[in-house]
Amino acid sequence: MSADVVNLRQFRKIKARSEKERQAEQNRLSFGRTKAEKNLTDALNARAEKTLDQGRLDRSDDD
Repeated sequence: MSADVVNLRQFRKIKARSEKERQAEQNRLSFGRTKAEKNLTDALNARAEKTLDQGRLDRSDDD
């Protein structure tokens, strides 16, 4: 009937560390992009917007 004695303070600290590490990993996946990747994305978005605007027809309401 004897159980292992657990220091609750250490247990809480270990749990908090693992939770912080899990959150850090999630943030690295979500926000961890290099400057080059961000610049490439911006350039591709600008190019797509320019291509879209070139095909736009301007209609005047002078009917």
